[in-house]
Amino acid sequence: MSSNGRVAVVTGGGSGVGKASALALLDDGYSVVVAGRRLEPLESTVEEAGEAGSRMLAVQADVGEPAAVAALFSRTADAFGRLDVLFNNAGHGAAGGALLEDLTYEQWKRVLDSNLTGTFLCTQQAIKIMKSQDPMGGRIINNGSTASHVPRPNSAPYVATKHGITGLTRATSLDGRKYDIACGQIDIGNAATGPVTQGQKRGSLQAHGGLMAEPNFDVSHVAEAVVFMSNLPLDANVQFITLMATKMPFIGRG
Repeated sequence: MSSNGRVAVVTGGGSGVGKASALALLDDGYSVVVAGRRLEPLESTVEEAGEAGSRMLAVQADVGEPAAVAALFSRTADAFGRLDVLFNNAGHGAAGGALLEDLTYEQWKRVLDSNLTGTFLCTQQAIKIMKSQDPMGGRIINNGSTASHVPRPNSAPYVATKHGITGLTRATSLDGRKYDIACGQIDIGNAATGPVTQGQKRGSLQAHGGLMAEPNFDVSHVAEAVVFMSNLPLDANVQFITLMATKMPFIGRG
């Protein structure tokens, strides 16, 4: 598909949800900037896009570092002239499943810097571009997780950040109104993205202390949801959406 003139930034664009979403946005006509800590997976995403990869830009950036985030959005503006969609997807997991009382400060901070501080820094830079461009406005989508509703065992840093993301989504929705910036959140449960979800099929730790095999679903459905949210007119917004494996032990007592 040829360009639709719109530009998206996807963090964590080298694998999983980020990669699938970036390629889906590209297929829909967006020019897409993929960002992440490692350049090689980002370049692989661009290569997978084929000829359409000419509308992609891979930028190595640690979203927890303010200077790296500022450079990411500066390069986006220089390359494409505007920003219509930011998908805040980059993040770390639950610090290896360590017991809460055994977590180190470094484990806690690593997850918070990536998941919550990184989302804040990217949101801040996106707003600066979106409020000053013509036409003004844009859309920010945050990757929340079902952990923004209920925790899994031994996941305190991850759960804390995802609850924080929900608050940041609401605050961004409110503060972005005056600039025609919409902000929504997609809470994902058990999308098939690699080793973690393969492990869930073998058995995940449950609240009762036992293991239970959990189903997952194809990550392409997350990408479809991101494209849907991105393409809404700015006077409409999906504030929160939960997309999960139908039979995962989330609703009820499992």
